[in-house]
Amino acid sequence: LTLLETIPPYWKPMFHSFVKRIGGDPTTPEGRKFLKERSPLTYAKQVSKPLLIAQGANDPRVKKSESDQFYEALKEKNISATYLIYPDEGHGFQRPQNQMSYTALAEKFLSECLGGRFEPITNEKEKSTVEIIEHKAE
Repeated sequence: LTLLETIPPYWKPMFHSFVKRIGGDPTTPEGRKFLKERSPLTYAKQVSKPLLIAQGANDPRVKKSESDQFYEALKEKNISATYLIYPDEGHGFQRPQNQMSYTALAEKFLSECLGGRFEPITNEKEKSTVEIIEHKAE
């Protein structure tokens, strides 16, 4: 729902195409109900395994506030989550040091969740701009 409410200005001409593709118009009560029923945020409480969220703070498509909301919903339900925020990235990570950091941190996360080995993280994290926020379920 918030995606359509916060689309970048240069997407405005395509708004009706988006509405048609997703099946709900956020400007109508019926459309808002339809979209809320399909929103990942609605189902955050059903997540049962640790979740990794990675977000470019300057992403014009998926606003950081959406990832913030989802992380907070997981935390509120006491679901383990790791939230990686790259303050100097947009949609997709472009800086090589951030790409390396994300890959290393994702490998470590998967190793911890699934078992197995991971290459020890040396200086990838220090070279990147990543901010790591973690919530471990009690």
